[in-house]
Amino acid sequence: MRVDYTSSFWRTRQLSEHIKGSAPSVFVGRMGYPKVLVGILTPPDVTGDAWLYDAPRHWAVQNYAIPSLLELRGSLVNSRFSCGVMEQNMFSEVCQEVGLASKPVGVELEMEQAPKQAMSFFKEAAPFGPVGQLKSAILTENPHIARPVDKVYSDSDLKATEAIVYLYKKGFDEAFLTKLFSIGGMGLAYQRKLVPTRWTITAVDDTLGKSIIEEIKNYPDHDCTAFYGSYLGNYYLILFLSGIWSYELFECPVSDGKIIHVSTDYEGYDGRKSYAQECAGGYYTVRLAAAEKLYAAKRQAKVLAIRLVTHEYTHPMGVWVTREATRKALASQPVTFSSPELALRYAEAKIKKYFGVDVTPLLKKSSLVREQKEQKTLGSYFSQVKIQ
Repeated sequence: MRVDYTSSFWRTRQLSEHIKGSAPSVFVGRMGYPKVLVGILTPPDVTGDAWLYDAPRHWAVQNYAIPSLLELRGSLVNSRFSCGVMEQNMFSEVCQEVGLASKPVGVELEMEQAPKQAMSFFKEAAPFGPVGQLKSAILTENPHIARPVDKVYSDSDLKATEAIVYLYKKGFDEAFLTKLFSIGGMGLAYQRKLVPTRWTITAVDDTLGKSIIEEIKNYPDHDCTAFYGSYLGNYYLILFLSGIWSYELFECPVSDGKIIHVSTDYEGYDGRKSYAQECAGGYYTVRLAAAEKLYAAKRQAKVLAIRLVTHEYTHPMGVWVTREATRKALASQPVTFSSPELALRYAEAKIKKYFGVDVTPLLKKSSLVREQKEQKTLGSYFSQVKIQ
């Protein structure tokens, strides 16, 4: 979605077809696949702090508000070109260098003409500002490529899923992994290609989530616990209910004490076999954050997450918001309960108090809650068996 938006950065200067600065990231579109538009994202004349323009975790930790994010991302120019996903040319090689680099790379770009002032918004990816057609591109410095990244890039026998998990454990965050995956910087040699950014975001969250979940399935049960927190008008109430792993997400835009719409997706112990159609990318971000929390506690649980979206969320900023809002919620002081029933009553009361919304009918339709009530554990079975 393209909308008119003028960042204060552009109010103080003319848009130019010539850009010199440090590029923190790239954007690979999906329209026309397998021939797509690929862009080098660059804040003009910015060098020392260019990393700030593509740093979702930092934005969340520092509580950047939407106006600040619009100013930041609105000054990010997308200098793009058309390219087949398996094609190699001088532009795609520059993009690859930017994608491999652990910090923004100095570039000098020339566009066909000065880009038009506008801003692109997406449900999955962070927005960016003016767009121009790339005419020439050169690197003005050698990119810094971390040793683990070079190892992954050089190993053409290492599968992409294994590479993602390896780099995550080495401390590389989702934004970097998405960038690297998008430019074809990992995976088996014959499978490497440009991948649309919106696809790679979900692929990274899904891959990491599955990997962590397989580990937490070996852990004992978590206590019945509730967490609550928010970021940018996205409020999360998350319940960890005792039992083996399962997960369900409800997404509910709310206004004037009413739920406008409900989206929900669920998975049991064995996971999903298909894409989460209703909650889409947000499903995988929340699942990843919850799995990280359980892994840190060395526990497993049934995870019920309720997202309430208010009018404060004025612009779509990308699914990184849902990932970071969930992490903020899970970092809050938890409330512990003696039973799942008490935890669910707490959730109903909390949401009713703060949003004026009755979620009782919603929870009655919950697959996870029904499973919680109906599923019998071995312990409950043996407690009913009389010793002969």
